Amino acid sequence: MSNPPSNEPSPASAELEELFDDANGDLAIGELESAAGKYRRCVEMDPAYFEGWHALGMALMKTGHYDEAIQAGLRCVELKPNDQLAWSSLSLFYVRAGNIKEAEAAGGKARILSWGGKVNQE
Repeated sequence: MSNPPSNEPSPASAELEELFDDANGDLAIGELESAAGKYRRCVEMDPAYFEGWHALGMALMKTGHYDEAIQAGLRCVELKPNDQLAWSSLSLFYVRAGNIKEAEAAGGKARILSWGGKVNQE
């Protein structure tokens, strides 16, 4: 006889949520490197954790690690190709890195999504 599904988070997801909350706290008080490290641990725990990848990208951008921020942003748009915020953030990461052509392309996809369109991944 199987047990009914529980509404309680699994220990792993509870640990992930706690770590993510800790990282957000670090970010709020300006401890950007600490926050980035915790966000990195979040995505190591769950490589499909969109919010973790997005937050990691933002923290990396704020600490000047633009190439790593771009990689996190690319993972976001891979996970959610029709997420306007993911494309807008990726565009910002590219701008900060000086990659204007790529920034314009990502920004264009964000605009398409803002108009209600869909983005086709190559």
